[in-house]
Amino acid sequence: MTVQGRTYDLEPPFFVFATQNPIELEGTYPLPEAQLDRFLFEIPLAYSPEADEVAIVQQTTSTSSEPIRAVVTRQEILEFQQVVRRVPVADDVVRHAVQVVRATRPGDGAAEFVGKYLAYGASVRAAQALVLGGKARALLHGRSHVAYEDIQALARPVLRHRLLRTFQAQSERITTDDLVARVVAGVTPPRSGL
Repeated sequence: MTVQGRTYDLEPPFFVFATQNPIELEGTYPLPEAQLDRFLFEIPLAYSPEADEVAIVQQTTSTSSEPIRAVVTRQEILEFQQVVRRVPVADDVVRHAVQVVRATRPGDGAAEFVGKYLAYGASVRAAQALVLGGKARALLHGRSHVAYEDIQALARPVLRHRLLRTFQAQSERITTDDLVARVVAGVTPPRSGL
């Protein structure tokens, strides 16, 4: 990590979780698209169910608290990361991820609605995120290979923060999720049966 020209080595695993609060924006500024592109996923969170909110209030307003304890070690996290990277992915599935990402870019053969509603599409980092996320999702679903469904299921969290909508899309209240759904629907996976 570099701050004001000075570089600091950060011991792996190093990752950043960030939050955005769309209500209180005074004094904060949106990140530029190039910086947003470095986040793997954007996952919107809704309000918790009432029972969960009650539990949160009870736990945070009393004097008793449970000590925080580690559930995995640093070394285990590094090993999990390597397991994910070793999951095989067929060339056709990688090509599908790339085609989905390329279909978000205005011009270059993209669907007409893309040019109308997107000023900028996703970069190759999005395809990398789709494949890496697909590997992790495959493992979580008990599979040892990435399927087209993994790429399609991760399209919204991977792409929603990487697309820059036009003024027309914003004025028509067309969300990035709407556009991602249309892009994914328009990119047919190869017929290899994965």
